[in-house]
Amino acid sequence: MTVLDRTTSTHAASNAPAPAAASEPHRATRPIGIGLALAALATVVWSGSFVTSRALADSVPPIQHAFWRWVIAIAVVAPFAARQTWRQRALLRQHLRFLLLASLLGVTIYNTLVNQAGVTTTAGNMGMIMAASPVLMAVYERLGGAKLGARRVTGMLIACAGVLVLVSGGTLAMDFAVGDLWVIAGAVAFGSYSALLKRKPAGIGGLPFLFATFTLGALMLFPVFVASYVLQGGFEPTLGTVSPLLYVGVVSSAVAFFAWNKAISIIGAARAGVVYYLQPVCVALLSFALLDEAMGWLRVMCMGLILGGVVLGAARTK
Repeated sequence: MTVLDRTTSTHAASNAPAPAAASEPHRATRPIGIGLALAALATVVWSGSFVTSRALADSVPPIQHAFWRWVIAIAVVAPFAARQTWRQRALLRQHLRFLLLASLLGVTIYNTLVNQAGVTTTAGNMGMIMAASPVLMAVYERLGGAKLGARRVTGMLIACAGVLVLVSGGTLAMDFAVGDLWVIAGAVAFGSYSALLKRKPAGIGGLPFLFATFTLGALMLFPVFVASYVLQGGFEPTLGTVSPLLYVGVVSSAVAFFAWNKAISIIGAARAGVVYYLQPVCVALLSFALLDEAMGWLRVMCMGLILGGVVLGAARTK
């Protein structure tokens, strides 16, 4: 807050600090609320991408699914980001190593593993296992010196317990399918990517960062895409294949990644990670509605645990 120079004793008296102090909680709460809303938006949108990964598993090879997703995302972001990216080209070259690592984790590896998982596991399992990534986000943030707070840790543990019970079917026996293991690897990649975002150079704008990481990630994925095309062949472009690809390219990539990156810049990876626990709930509901996956009392109970943990862990400490 800027302190005005006192020109007269009357002016100083008329600018008492009480009203300004009263407005500080509102100003502090507002950006946190925006950050939580952006994290929730990305989480809900990404929930749909797990459903599309499962739905396209039999018609579009996973690597081709991932590659075309990023090609579409680049085409969507380019009109808005190309000019800014060109202006910041020197800065982007300066931090090329950081951009390559972020692209590898968040673009090349993460979504490709999730798509591969969709071949042998359910969308519900993918969403539930991915909820392990906030634990890694919190660990990274704690190692960086941040204090998480008892409320946030408690909320995270409650939500995590709900996820574990849900994944194990109430037995707490971790009997994973091959696809589940792919998702676990994807969760590690995404958690590492989210933690890395806190180290993003301040001078790089949000849109140039997205455009650069999408492009670099797609370039790193291209040789594997070519191998997949040669060995597995292409896919038939129909309404049933193109529509999901447009969803993951436009909404799950361009919109959701921008919202998530912005959320982390506002509220940090640990608090955004708590909101990310909503994903298993959203995926379970979507997979029940669109893919006819089972919805029993255990899932409903665990959803209550997850939602309660999210509310507790994401709340602003007074």
